[in-house]
Amino acid sequence: MAGLLVENVSKEFPTRAEPLVVLRDVSLALQQGENLVIVGPSGSGKSTLLGIIGTLDAPSGGRVVLDGQDPAQLDEPRLAAFRNRRIGFVFQDHHLLPQCSVLENVLVPTVAAGPTTPEAVLRAGILLDRVGLKDRLDHRPAELSGGERQRVALARALINQPALLLADEPTGNLDRATAARIAELLLDLQRQEQMMLIVVTHSDRLAGLMSRQLELDEGRLREL
Repeated sequence: MAGLLVENVSKEFPTRAEPLVVLRDVSLALQQGENLVIVGPSGSGKSTLLGIIGTLDAPSGGRVVLDGQDPAQLDEPRLAAFRNRRIGFVFQDHHLLPQCSVLENVLVPTVAAGPTTPEAVLRAGILLDRVGLKDRLDHRPAELSGGERQRVALARALINQPALLLADEPTGNLDRATAARIAELLLDLQRQEQMMLIVVTHSDRLAGLMSRQLELDEGRLREL
């Protein structure tokens, strides 16, 4: 089954007293080409939920299924390969490698599958052209503006043609004008690639661009 299914996901953390419950029976579904935003107060569990959907963390209960595959059934090497191939990540901080060029940074996710292929280099060039950085291929991150670095991070997240892109506060470190350009670029790329997109943000502007708005509060998720 194509698409994303999050079914009755819960997450709690042990404490010296009673467990700290962060997520309570969270469910959502998303189909190819769809996008949604998750908003909510700080500390409501948005990044925790995104980490579980992205297989970076395991739920205490419930399950996540992506294109018919339950990642919880995979051993660690196969899980890492699944995550690298099927899920793209964009964070508030770009996490670029300072010693690598723009082109090399975009190609980093392809290295896990073996030597970089000519096809991967071609796709990286196409993606960097789409994000307006075709003249910056040999630059290092320190030679780029904050918005340009985030555009490199977007291209890197798409290099393996993921089914699902997860963006955690992708405009949080940017000024208003640059944030608006990155938000529009993010949606343009999602439409071009026909992938699923989930964004976590405090930005009303970015949230307003998304097709569906959900709110996470006190561990529970509801449609707005």
